[in-house]
Amino acid sequence: MQKIYTTEPFVINKNLGAAVRVRGEDLTSTNADGEPVVQLTQKQKYNFDRNGWLLIPGVLNGDELEEMRDYAEQLHRNPEALAEHKRSTLAGPLQKLMDHPVVIGFLNEFLAYPPLASKDSYGFRLETSHLTFRSARENQQRKFNPHNGNGLFRPPWDSHYYRCVPGKSWSGLTRVVWELNPVKYREGGTLFISGSHKSAYPAPDSAFAEDSPIWKTYECPAGSVLFFTEALSHSASTWTNEDNDRLAIFNLYNTISTRWQSWLPHPDLLAEMHPKRQSLFREVKVGGRNVENPIPRNGDNPYLQG
Repeated sequence: MQKIYTTEPFVINKNLGAAVRVRGEDLTSTNADGEPVVQLTQKQKYNFDRNGWLLIPGVLNGDELEEMRDYAEQLHRNPEALAEHKRSTLAGPLQKLMDHPVVIGFLNEFLAYPPLASKDSYGFRLETSHLTFRSARENQQRKFNPHNGNGLFRPPWDSHYYRCVPGKSWSGLTRVVWELNPVKYREGGTLFISGSHKSAYPAPDSAFAEDSPIWKTYECPAGSVLFFTEALSHSASTWTNEDNDRLAIFNLYNTISTRWQSWLPHPDLLAEMHPKRQSLFREVKVGGRNVENPIPRNGDNPYLQG
């Protein structure tokens, strides 16, 4: 079998054409709990870039998953029993999801800006977080609503963009979905038109029918995590699973230099977070050393001068 060799991509930095180091393994290496970041495999990188979405099944399990499911259920059914600042998908046991080692590994690869990543700061922002509950038994649904796509040609300030050069891709707005209950195939999981984040043409008429084979989806056990670029055409679908409700945490990440919404967590909740998690909500800018303990300008500098 022929072996294909790859080299590091050459990405232009802002000064005089110098390169910037973009390898995920050079960025934030642990999360706020001190757990090592989980790097993506080469196959996972390829599949996300090819399809615009990636499912990693069964990341959570056992007592950890049960605790998160219970908290999410309480948020949905009885939030008044919690302190006001705890009525959030970033509170309680769910807080660990915002910088889970698998999430950080993915975002280091497809979203982080290396000069603003350090051992104490993430190189990206958390834009919004919310709970999605759908039930066939309780008739709580969201309508089929196809949107987005063609992200390769969106301007960067639109946020819903996708960029790539040989050996490296960036996903502007990136959605991370934690499925806390099982999802059955074609029974209510998020729908995607695979590859539409790079499409140069408008979608065909078939894209406007929920049952069209153009829409791809997934099945997964409870505790799975789904990544997709908002540059991809996607939609909610009718939840028909009679055995389980959909209980999912939707976290949306963005670049440090761009903001899509004005949402921020409750200030008391933010104040209680680990400083590394607080870095996910820092000011939207690139200049002015917007990072804790930046990497020194030496051999480990993310800027590679020629």
